[in-house]
Amino acid sequence: MGAPPGYRPSAWVHLLHQLPRADFQLRPVPSGFAPQEQEYQQALLLVAALAGLGLGLSLIFIAVYLIRFCCCRPPEAPGTKSPPPGGGCVTWSCIAALLVGCAGIGIGFYGNSETSDGVSQLSSALLHANHTLSAIDHLVLEMVERLGEAVRTELTTLEEVLTQRTELVAATRGARRQVEAMAQQLQGLAFWRDVPLSPLQVAEDVSFVEEYRMTVMSLLVLILSWGSMGLEAATAVGLSDFCSSPDTYVLNLTQEETGLGSDILSYYFLCNQAVSNPFQQRLTLSQRALANIHSQLQGLEREAVPQFPSAQKPLLSLEETMNVTEGNFHQLVALLHCRGLHKDYGAALRGLCEDALEGLLFLLLFSLLSAGALATALCSLPRAWALFPPRNPSASCSGSPLSEPLLRARLEPASRRCSFPDCWRRPH
Repeated sequence: MGAPPGYRPSAWVHLLHQLPRADFQLRPVPSGFAPQEQEYQQALLLVAALAGLGLGLSLIFIAVYLIRFCCCRPPEAPGTKSPPPGGGCVTWSCIAALLVGCAGIGIGFYGNSETSDGVSQLSSALLHANHTLSAIDHLVLEMVERLGEAVRTELTTLEEVLTQRTELVAATRGARRQVEAMAQQLQGLAFWRDVPLSPLQVAEDVSFVEEYRMTVMSLLVLILSWGSMGLEAATAVGLSDFCSSPDTYVLNLTQEETGLGSDILSYYFLCNQAVSNPFQQRLTLSQRALANIHSQLQGLEREAVPQFPSAQKPLLSLEETMNVTEGNFHQLVALLHCRGLHKDYGAALRGLCEDALEGLLFLLLFSLLSAGALATALCSLPRAWALFPPRNPSASCSGSPLSEPLLRARLEPASRRCSFPDCWRRPH
């Protein structure tokens, strides 16, 4: 295979690509990138569901901890005094949550930066490829128009001027046929002119998705770190499957979307010695026609101008047209070679499969650390609230000696007379 220049699947790609996959019935699913197949979609959804499982377990753990902290303490005997609550555990828990949260924020910033860089590189490569394809179409159109204008004006004028010399008229008509044949060959080189898929539109769509990705991901992290982690994990696994062997999938998808022949797409996506240039025959015929036209024009200039001075002006104009056409033709040959577009393809893969994938993995770690910090903070809240004094001591669970009902309430166990928030405030 003609690997794009500078692109090799990274260690992250190999690691994620080797992870086992299963559908909703837990049947094994091949790791080949096939987003259109239902089994593969189920496998990615199952990867995302693992984060949901982590969310459920963390919520269950937090709920059990809070219930046990609030409602499962032994009742205190009347008249006994609870020891003042210590703040060491709360302090260290808050410090641990803060450190983990700060580490997660730093990793998240780095991951977001890497992802943005990868998407920017992908967009830049698509824009460069669009410029190359547009330049090919523009050069072909310009040369065809110039040659058509030459047939309608200079060559027609030459035939009218040289009507008295049959052999010169025949030479002019030969040049006319060569020009028309070259124009016909060149028209087939604008292979992207009527293709509905535009790299520019793809680049704009990628930039649009990247612009809103930051907003959506930030909202997901704000609302639920586990949800963001599941989305990032599924995206990273799917991206690793794509990046492990992207050529076949990209070639088939592009052929389906554009309708171009497999020979053209294979030439530009693979760009190796095993795949020949599908435009080589047209380029060779055009090159020969260009050489024949120059030869015939030189012969006409030697033979016709001394006898027909009025033929010099259309001949000079025609030679100027052919010189411009020859320059454009050499530029077109360079653009039609697979090196340029294949280089853009490699740059797009590197941006998507190296920087963007690495950024997703760091965002995944950021979501995991954020979820851990949030769980730690939630578990520390009851003990932290217990350190604060009641807002209204005279109406707290300790009771008031001025009222008989409140006096009876003071003698009841704490588990029977405290509301749920008051249990958190009560020292233990």
